[in-house]
Amino acid sequence: MMSGKIKSRSAANADSLSGSVSCDERILRDCHQLYMDTDSGLIAVAQSVGVTLLPPRKKITVMLMGNHSAGKSSFINWYVEEHIQRTGVAIETQGFSFVTSGRKRESLTGNATLHLYPHFKPLHEIKGVSEYLGTEICTSRQKRFSLVTFVDSPGLVDGDMKYPFDVDQAIMWLGELCDLILVFFDPMGQALCKRTLNIVEKLNEKHSERLRFYLSKADEAGGESDRQRVMMQIVQELCKRPGLNKCGFDMPTIYVPNPNKPSRCVNQIEEVCRTIEKTINQTVQNTLNSLEKDCELITEAIADTLSQDRQTSVGNRRARCKGCMLALLGFSVPLMLMAGLVLGSLSRELLEMVLGKGGTEALSVYLTPLVKFFDSMSVEYQLYSCGGLVLLSFILLLLARFSFRTHPTLSGRQKRQLQEKLDYVQDVVKAKKKKLYEEYLRQSVGDQDMA
Repeated sequence: MMSGKIKSRSAANADSLSGSVSCDERILRDCHQLYMDTDSGLIAVAQSVGVTLLPPRKKITVMLMGNHSAGKSSFINWYVEEHIQRTGVAIETQGFSFVTSGRKRESLTGNATLHLYPHFKPLHEIKGVSEYLGTEICTSRQKRFSLVTFVDSPGLVDGDMKYPFDVDQAIMWLGELCDLILVFFDPMGQALCKRTLNIVEKLNEKHSERLRFYLSKADEAGGESDRQRVMMQIVQELCKRPGLNKCGFDMPTIYVPNPNKPSRCVNQIEEVCRTIEKTINQTVQNTLNSLEKDCELITEAIADTLSQDRQTSVGNRRARCKGCMLALLGFSVPLMLMAGLVLGSLSRELLEMVLGKGGTEALSVYLTPLVKFFDSMSVEYQLYSCGGLVLLSFILLLLARFSFRTHPTLSGRQKRQLQEKLDYVQDVVKAKKKKLYEEYLRQSVGDQDMA
């Protein structure tokens, strides 16, 4: 049975993934596996009934954007606690760099990056971008890095700076797929970069809930009054944009802590970590909710397919009955005509010998009116009548042929397979989803609060 094989396979996969990974990471991986299994994954099951599903991602995607030297790469290095991205005053990040966790330290070029992230392949259509894509894979397990893919974007500047691709279009496109967009403003004179503000305004029109603003390198802004002045300038410039003029504008001050360079500036860099943590939690919930919705979608599609097949089978039976009736009528007309002609040419003595006296009299009762009516017509009308009866017979047989046309139906094996898939979704996947949701909730509430 299909469901039995799936249960054992799913259990084996769960055991193999339950090593030293966090609960959230295990939930996202298990959900992804439920979709991507070659034989019994939800994507394969859905495709068999004409439904298209998208697999959930195993990590969230966080894009960092801002003017050059805003501290984007430095923040990534601090978060993963490894020196992955080059940093400095110069415009180090000229392209898009993906930073993710893996089994070993590795650097990938543009083509390999697009193979690793197939959902980013449309980036290739933006001229010049693929040559400036790269991926840095490191083994860090610090903070929640195992569930995060950072996208380090090029530093944005105004003036004559020319990029090898349409950087505005590329950032806007990535903003459609990222779960979180961190905008860093540095206090060293480039915070009011018009290119940055223009892109932020466009992103805010569609994805305001994903944007978070930070004053980076806050420890380099001088004294508290200098920081407040810089923040006021940035906030005023942002609020000049109609889409960004909102109540309760928040811009925490952050900087990468340096033990050798203590600062009295309030550092809210942990607020960024909490924002990432919150996005991960929301993604886990959304993934589990999507799993439930997709199960319902597949269940409805399979039920509709089986119901439609039953209706088609009923329609085919009716069509066959209708065809048989029309065929019977089509053959009976010429047979009755031939029977009348043959019986009319036979003598009464011969009929009584074959049918008996009672049978002959009964036959005469039915045929005598027809024979008299037929004899009353001229020879020409008799020929027309015979031709009309033959034409009627032909039309009835033609209608019978068209009525016998039936629609294809599912074979017994196909119906059994669909029923097995339905049972798998109902009994295995939904039970797995319930178990994963309970595991997720147990991180926050006690067993006594679980229903």
